[in-house]
This record gives sequence, C-alpha cells and structure tokens, in this order.
Amino acid sequence: MTFEEIMSLSPYSLNKEEKGKLLTERLMELTRHHLENCPEYRRMSEAVGFDVEKAEDYRDIPFLPVRLFKEMDLKSVPGEEIVKTMTSSGTTGQAVSKIYLDRETSANQQKAMVKIVQDFTGSARMPMIIIDCPGVVKNRAMFSARGAGILGFSMFGAKKIYALDDDMRLDVEGLKEFLENNKGQRILLFGFTFMIWQHFYKELVRLKDEGISFDLSDGILIHGGGWKKLISEAVSHDEFHKRLEVVCGLRSIHDYYGMVEQTGCIYMECEHGHLHASNFSDVIIRRPIDFSEAEIGETGIIQVVSTIPESYPGHSLLTEDEGAVLGVDDCPCGRKGKYFKINGRLKSAEIRGCSDTYADKFK
Repeated sequence: MTFEEIMSLSPYSLNKEEKGKLLTERLMELTRHHLENCPEYRRMSEAVGFDVEKAEDYRDIPFLPVRLFKEMDLKSVPGEEIVKTMTSSGTTGQAVSKIYLDRETSANQQKAMVKIVQDFTGSARMPMIIIDCPGVVKNRAMFSARGAGILGFSMFGAKKIYALDDDMRLDVEGLKEFLENNKGQRILLFGFTFMIWQHFYKELVRLKDEGISFDLSDGILIHGGGWKKLISEAVSHDEFHKRLEVVCGLRSIHDYYGMVEQTGCIYMECEHGHLHASNFSDVIIRRPIDFSEAEIGETGIIQVVSTIPESYPGHSLLTEDEGAVLGVDDCPCGRKGKYFKINGRLKSAEIRGCSDTYADKFK
C-alpha cells in the first residue's frame, strides 16, 4: 500500500482488523526497502534471524532501539538525496539522534501531521501563539526536535507571534496587542510542557496578582515534550489543566506524544485524556522480560511503528518509555484504533523530551 493511499483515509477511521492489514502491507514494503538500501539495518536483521518472507504480521518486524540513532548514521538513500538532518533533544554531554530525511520523507511527515492535528482542531488556520522564543528555529537545515515541533505546528497558524523573547521572558505588550487584534477568533497555542508552565503560566499568575489578565477561553492549546520536571514539582496532568483554566480560561488542552525519530506520527490526546494512534502508526507494549506483547492494561516498554520513514530505517522502534494500551476502537471520543497512556521514562534512561531536556538546563 502506498503512502498516498493511506493519506486518502480519515486518520482514525479503521478498526483493528482493517488497520492491521494496512500496517502489515505498508510496513513489510518499508522493511524490504530498508533491507535493500541500508547495509547496517540488513546486518542487524540478519543477526536476529529475521526473514521478511516468513513474516506474517507487522508485529513480527524487528524493532531498533531509539538509542541506536545516537550511535550510528542510518540512512536508506544516497547521501546526496538528504535535504534535512534532524536531531533529538539532549542535555550537555549527551549524544543526540541524527535522523536523515530526503524530500519525500520530509513531505510525508508534514502531510501526516496535518491530517492528524486537523482531526482535533479543524481545517481552518487560526491566529497562533507560539509559547517559545524565535531563536530556536534559526537553522532550518539542521535543527532540534524543539525547532522541528515549532515549525511543524506553525503550519496551523494564520498569523503567528512568539510569546517569549530570546531571553525566555513573556512579551506582555505583544501578547496584549495580538489578542486585541484577534478578538472573537479562536486562538491556537503551541508549546512544550515545562516552558508553558515555567515561562507562561507562572508569569500569567504574577500578572494576574497585579491586575493584568488575559482571556484565552476560546483558545486551544497543544503541548508536548515530557512531564518529568513537572511531576517532580507535584504538577499532575489534571493540575496542569486546572491551573491554566483558572489563570486564563483555557479549557481545550491537548497533550501529544512523539519523537524526532518518527516525526509526523504524533499521538494526540483526545477530549477524554487518551493518547491515540492514527492510521499512520501504532503502539505495541512489550514486556521487558522477553519482549512479548503485553495485554491491554498491562505496563511495558513502548514500541512505535510508522508508515512514513523511507530515507532511514525508523519504521519500527523500541522507545525508552513505558506505558499501557487502554483499549482498541472503543474510546468514548469515537476515534478508532488503539488508545494508551504514558507512565514515564524507563529507569536509568536518559532525559530526552524537549520539555525535560530544557528543564534540566533551566535547573
């Protein structure tokens, strides 16, 4: 199945059987492509005894640990076809993943992300507040997951402002003017979880105490990038939502789970607080003792598969996160496919989310 055929479908329209068939067909195609074009991937597959001709289901495809992209340059296209190199978040001294994109893979990442996000926001572009600083996106040829996130979500904004300056201070006057100019319109906000809390929420609290308040009750906030620092400050998911509503009226808030190693295939949080796998991707929970597939509700290591990566062998990856599948095809929001939760990072795994990496530096 071609990526264009998958793109023609509504992103949460397939039930378990239909999606399983689609993923198996597409991921087997990608596996053959990477076996033929990435010598390192072929050697690793041979080392574990994998034979693509004997595989019957996408869950049989071997997974690569995400950490491998920090240790090896993995690509399945000639070097001259690489148009962009993306890097993961990392604290000082940490190695970063390098993800090599050709024009087609980069374009498909963007197309998938548009389909997924518009299912939650609608197709109309909105005035947009980016809760970050403009300096993050300076180098377009090689930028971090944080910059990639900002640029990716910027597609959904008609008129855009950065809420913070390059010293990470809230631009109060700029925010006032922007909200006044777009009064009565639905506003899209995007940022990374810890930065929203540290530089936006806390500043709004301080300003409210001084009699200055902002009404964002018609806004929709999309945020991601890790919760480690906030959880350490005893700020839960529910508390995060409650506090933002109190300080500025924000009620429509969606977290998302994603990684630079599979950009485009983000997992958006629905109105019921569940993360959802679209037709472009899936999550499989693996038991740490033997990597067998866990049952619904059982905690294990998260494996992610994606129909997008053609320029690098990133279509089946084992993350360093743990979580659990909560159900399939029966979320109250009406979206089909698996829905799941993230419990956090595996013990001893490096900090890697944009929020957590920044929080570590901020500390």
